[in-house]
Amino acid sequence: MMILIKSDLLFAVLKVAKYMNNGDLALAPAPAPPPSQLDCGGLCKYRCSLHSRPNVCVRACGTCCVRCKCVPPGTFGNREMCGKCYTEMTTHGNKTKCP
Repeated sequence: MMILIKSDLLFAVLKVAKYMNNGDLALAPAPAPPPSQLDCGGLCKYRCSLHSRPNVCVRACGTCCVRCKCVPPGTFGNREMCGKCYTEMTTHGNKTKCP
């Protein structure tokens, strides 16, 4: 009995949807687009623009940006603005990785 009631309800909902859309069956709205991605390349290029070894800096910054989803503002300092992920990431030599 319960299955019959659910199918009747579904049929009624579809019939109303078809009526409200001038005979076209309404489809569910498209899913929302994913949140905007960070431009790690551009942000890191600016972040490392004054570094003595810009290519090494950009490579490390890119890794940190992808993992932590953050690049601190400015060309130096402000690392704490990206949280523990950014400030505590280290190299194999136990030096801070993120510029």
